[in-house]
Amino acid sequence: MVSIDEKTDLEYDEEIPFSSSSATSKMEALDFEMIHLHSRAELANSWISRHIRMRVPNSIYFVLIKAKINVLLPFGPLAILLHYLTGQHGWVFFFSLVGIVPLAERLGYATEQLAFYTGPTVGGLLNATFGNATEMIISIYALKNGMIRVVQQSLLGSILSNMLLVLGCAFFTGGIVHYQKVQVFNKSAAVVNSGLLLMAVMGLTFPAVLHFTHSEVHFGKSELSLSRFSSCVMLVAYASYLFFQLRSHRNLYSPIEEEGNQGGDDSDEEEAPEITYWEAIGWLALLTVWVSILSGYLVDAIQGASDSFNMPVAFISVILLPIVGNAAEHASAIMFAMKDKLDITLGVAIGSSTQISMFVIPFCVVVGWIMGQRMDLNFQLFETATLFITVLVVAFMLQEGTSNYFKGLMLILCYLIVAASFFVHVDPSEGE
Repeated sequence: MVSIDEKTDLEYDEEIPFSSSSATSKMEALDFEMIHLHSRAELANSWISRHIRMRVPNSIYFVLIKAKINVLLPFGPLAILLHYLTGQHGWVFFFSLVGIVPLAERLGYATEQLAFYTGPTVGGLLNATFGNATEMIISIYALKNGMIRVVQQSLLGSILSNMLLVLGCAFFTGGIVHYQKVQVFNKSAAVVNSGLLLMAVMGLTFPAVLHFTHSEVHFGKSELSLSRFSSCVMLVAYASYLFFQLRSHRNLYSPIEEEGNQGGDDSDEEEAPEITYWEAIGWLALLTVWVSILSGYLVDAIQGASDSFNMPVAFISVILLPIVGNAAEHASAIMFAMKDKLDITLGVAIGSSTQISMFVIPFCVVVGWIMGQRMDLNFQLFETATLFITVLVVAFMLQEGTSNYFKGLMLILCYLIVAASFFVHVDPSEGE
């Protein structure tokens, strides 16, 4: 027989190993779980860091190296060096102008990449907005220096360049590539944009007519007050247009080729984003800052460049500056036209003209009002008449909702006439 004490000791001895092994196994399981979680965290961190290490060089390659136009990027820093070392305004202006070209084109590329994530309508609006960032920055710098005529003429030149040169080149190249068929686009959206452009012409015409007919109630003041009031109305109209385009009537701006696109396989293969959503936003911010820096040196050198090259300031402001500033729209519009996506082409070219006339110009008037600058909508008689005729020509070209290479050629030739006119035009302020 086993005594009670011995039995108790035996039970106690038998229970101890069991309980200790259970606790040990729990601790081991907990340790294994902690090690597993730690290894997973380390794996995630290593994957993220490896992904970042892989994405950053790829992003830099796609944005700053891949495109051939990036060989012009060193001209920007070279312009800044020339500004401080030589002070020759002609060369500073030329190198700044050349240095801004790839930046404007890369802005267009970044907005195009962003459009993959936002859709075609918002993508076209973003392309027009960031494509116009160059003009807006140049205008604000010029306005800060009191160069009101440069602001007016450069913005007018941007409208003319987009409607005649950019749209003309897009129609021409698209018509050549797709010569076997008639390219079509959404006529309803084009008519709405044409109406907004005619409203902008109205806003610019009345102050000029009021000035040249000497029918102001208060000479020199009524014209400025009318310009500021009209600018506020135009900003409200543009905000309403954005609501109309993006919310209430989005179906009106759906691309027409989506209904019967038979070659969808090829376009799907081509349309793949090269950089991510946040990378595109980051590059847009960096490129905009660099454009703003170069724009300051460009504006400071305009008058010196006019004297050095024996070229009218009006020609520099209306023709040369907008061609550089519209490099992004130019490249994007031609590319989309060659892909038979004329709705996006019109969203870039005509949408950009609409944005400048209905938003950027009134915005500059309001900013000038805040700065104490007498920025108004009186663009002088010659410039206003040029804009009015251009809007009529383009509206006539768009009324059928079709495009071909001959329409594009006519728009390009019209732009050559406008460029020649401004080359022999003397601004009234300069003549005085």
